[in-house]
Amino acid sequence: MQTKTKAIVLSKIRFKDNDLIVKCYTYNHGIVSYILKGVLKSKKNNKKIAYFQPLSLLELETDHKDNRSLQYIKDLKTSFLYSSLHTNIVKSAIAMFLAEILSQALKEEEQNIPLFNYLETSFMWLDESSQISNAHLLFLLELTKYLGFYPDDSEIDADFFNLLEGQFQYINNSKHCVSGENLTLLKQLLGTDFDALNQIKINSKQRQQFLKMLLQYFDLHLTNFNQPKSLQILNDVFN
Repeated sequence: MQTKTKAIVLSKIRFKDNDLIVKCYTYNHGIVSYILKGVLKSKKNNKKIAYFQPLSLLELETDHKDNRSLQYIKDLKTSFLYSSLHTNIVKSAIAMFLAEILSQALKEEEQNIPLFNYLETSFMWLDESSQISNAHLLFLLELTKYLGFYPDDSEIDADFFNLLEGQFQYINNSKHCVSGENLTLLKQLLGTDFDALNQIKINSKQRQQFLKMLLQYFDLHLTNFNQPKSLQILNDVFN
């Protein structure tokens, strides 16, 4: 079936000698993997490969068949041209990290318009904003809304947050309970939007510790979640 869809690039891997497999999160079909045959054969295809940088926003014309594991792209173009996401060293590190997280977290091969819209608007904001040092923290926290484990904030005044249960509580009854600076920052970020992020001031160590907690939270709630390989690069750019 000939179809057009917007797509967000999550990953690409070499296949055989000259082919490329690109995983995207699409507006129409959720997670889809595309094969680009022969694209690595000659230098003239370098321009086409450049479309598939982490989190690139594309519009694809495809020959989509539901019973096929690898789909084919007939034509493509950029749906939003980033001005800094792939050229600013900090933003590109964030993009690489978030793309790796999304590659693990998103599994559904079905349409989810609210999730796609959240991803698209978040990455546009990241490209256009200059206050981005905490953007990945808020992005991951907000992403849990769409993954089904957003923190229950009905007892937000409590002294602990239970990562396994996903809720605030007044007693420390589990090894998964957190308190201290991580708890304070969690409470600050809940209900905050991207435009208000510059009001939250934390240092590099606090940022790394909170991110470590968030990754633990993802690990507890997602099957086969692995520590992102790009985490060290991300930490390095903030030091």
